[in-house]
Amino acid sequence: MKQLISLTALGLALTLTLGASVHAAEDAKAPTKQQSKMATCNADEKAKTLKGDERKAFMKECLSANKQEKQQTKMKTCNADEKAKTLKGDERKAFMSECLKG
Repeated sequence: MKQLISLTALGLALTLTLGASVHAAEDAKAPTKQQSKMATCNADEKAKTLKGDERKAFMKECLSANKQEKQQTKMKTCNADEKAKTLKGDERKAFMSECLKG
């Protein structure tokens, strides 16, 4: 009887461990934002023809272009806010700073 309980407990522990391992493996397969950006830049026809330093420069520009586009989009959204239209001077600067961070 003691062996049966021990084996059952061991089986349960192994099942839980295996389930956690499978779940962790699924999470590891999902690409990060950076990996997605890299895949997009690598898929560009220009990247396929470049080599060495030229390719490095292209990839750096391609990856940072996304950041610049996001910043420009945030700036447009913050400027369009009704509150931004009514504020002046330091109050406007503080509002824009907070808006761009969020």
